[in-house]
Amino acid sequence: MTEEKITERDDGVTRETTVERNDDAGHTTVVERSGGSGAGWVIAFVLLIAVAAGIYFLTQTNAREAVETEAITGAAGDIGDAADEVGEAAGEAADAINPN
Repeated sequence: MTEEKITERDDGVTRETTVERNDDAGHTTVVERSGGSGAGWVIAFVLLIAVAAGIYFLTQTNAREAVETEAITGAAGDIGDAADEVGEAAGEAADAINPN
């Protein structure tokens, strides 16, 4: 005579079915597991996208800062040139008023 006991367990992630058979040939236990909804892959994909977006925005910020630095450097150079011209004009005006 064969006795068979089936136990099922489902925790929402993994489903497990255990079949225990007792017959003239002996005792047999079969455990079948299935499951995994693939949520791990989804989380990994979302993290990958987040890291890629972070790298993109970081490089864009660095590029923007470099452009701003170049603009400030150029403006400072223009101010320096203008100051030189004012100095030369003042010297010429002083020479015109008081020639030595």
